[in-house]
Amino acid sequence: MSSNNEITTNERGNRPPLFRKMNYILMGVGALLLLIGYICLSGGDVPDNTFDGEIFNARRIKVAPILIFLGLLTEIVAIMWRPRAPKTDNE
Repeated sequence: MSSNNEITTNERGNRPPLFRKMNYILMGVGALLLLIGYICLSGGDVPDNTFDGEIFNARRIKVAPILIFLGLLTEIVAIMWRPRAPKTDNE
């Protein structure tokens, strides 16, 4: 009988993979959100000694940080995600 904290092995003695398909899908979504957030955050080329009010628009001040935060949160969930163990007849 094994406890819940032990790593179970299959009949060949191999451990199950660390990440499953859902983990990789979530990691891809998180990376995409991060990429879009950093693209939204980037700015244009401004000549020296000039002020460009465009750097304070809503896309750079509000949307980009939210996308980056959601991307980081998605990456954390993707790493921590573990599928539920199937129920057996003994439980």
